[in-house]
Amino acid sequence: MDQPVEPKDPFLAALGERTRALRARRGLTRKGLAKAAHVSERHVANIEMGVGNASVQFLRQLAQALSCSLAELVGDETTSSPEWLMIREILRGRSEPDLMRSRNALAALFGAPASEAARRQRIALVGLRGAGKSTLGRALAERENLPFVELNRSIEALAGCTLPEIHSLYGPAAYRRYERRALEEAIAQHPRAVIATPGGIVSDPATFNLLLAHCYTVWVRATPEEHMSRVLAQGDTRPMADNRGNAEAMNDLRRILDSRAAFYSKADAVFNTSEMSPDAASAGLRKQLGDVMKKHA
Repeated sequence: MDQPVEPKDPFLAALGERTRALRARRGLTRKGLAKAAHVSERHVANIEMGVGNASVQFLRQLAQALSCSLAELVGDETTSSPEWLMIREILRGRSEPDLMRSRNALAALFGAPASEAARRQRIALVGLRGAGKSTLGRALAERENLPFVELNRSIEALAGCTLPEIHSLYGPAAYRRYERRALEEAIAQHPRAVIATPGGIVSDPATFNLLLAHCYTVWVRATPEEHMSRVLAQGDTRPMADNRGNAEAMNDLRRILDSRAAFYSKADAVFNTSEMSPDAASAGLRKQLGDVMKKHA
């Protein structure tokens, strides 16, 4: 007689879901997360399936590799003070538009956001690798006679090494620090520019807030299949790393898209490049941004 399947512990199940979501948002494979955290891939798999009995030290290593707080990984970080709790209760159950207005109000209160006119001086393209940000950004900058900033190249210049070397030598947390510095320098140096951002810039809320506050952002979209084919056509084999097959790599890509979509959607505009040639996409983006570009011409 089959033994009844015991239900998963709710805390462990929720921990597994948060771990998967954070890993996908940062574009890490399970193997990549295990390597960054210096832990067993099998242990990571158990945690994500909601059956792992993790130590505090293990969770701390995961949190460091995921560039999040331990509190965020294991639960609600808004428990650190009475004010946090009171703010959380005010925001609980609010709609996305209400939350966005609240975020903008807090940014205006505590930050130094650019004016709307100044913000529109910089066009920033966001989206997953393979969407066409670099190609479109370079073409748009040339057409409008604006500086073009490819943030990945700026990050490499700051670090003095390639992106893979940054991750390998210093880890994802160091990469995010270079990313923030590169964006800060681009904003400081270029009152007018077109900026192509890394796909994972939304992984760091502080950096993404900075981008939204100082740039007119456009989410450049494509289908998952087109993302994959374009990346491979460029000779980038990272989607197939770790001996993963097409199906698993595509599943990873879909999870990354799903986990980042809510952040990408905070952009001012969306431009879909699906089934478009580079020339057609470039012309379409210029047409869509016509009013914006006229305002800072």
